[in-house]
Amino acid sequence: MLDVVLFQPQIPPNTGNIIRLCANSGFRLHLIEPLGFDLEDKKLRRAGSDYHEFAAIKRHKNFNAFVEHEQPKRILAITTKTDNYYGDVSFTEGDYLLFGSETAGLPEEVRIQIPDQDKIRIPMLKESRSMNLSNAAAVIVYDAWRQLGFINAV
Repeated sequence: MLDVVLFQPQIPPNTGNIIRLCANSGFRLHLIEPLGFDLEDKKLRRAGSDYHEFAAIKRHKNFNAFVEHEQPKRILAITTKTDNYYGDVSFTEGDYLLFGSETAGLPEEVRIQIPDQDKIRIPMLKESRSMNLSNAAAVIVYDAWRQLGFINAV
């Protein structure tokens, strides 16, 4: 399957929604610290609807520790700082889908570690700045899963 990576998420309900998304799609979830909340946060648990036990979640102290531990073959960075649309990407097993925090996105020091061809965006109207993190994750996760033939879906 694939992996979703949240870089320093700040809003508990977004992460809770993504935990539920990962539990329902079979994607693994990685949280890169520092987090803007405690994993026992009531809002996080409510949004995750007790799906926490069905999701594979790993925590990493920072981006470099994540890369060192996981050794991903390809990281696709979801960012507004590119012209490459997610619909033009062929997702493959083993991809890591990297999302920035709700307040700051992905910082430059992380983005420069990702090759330009592996930075992708979700199309939006010109006057739009960004999408909600959990909505953006759902868009990308379901398109990637669709491309992989909805592995293990019922």
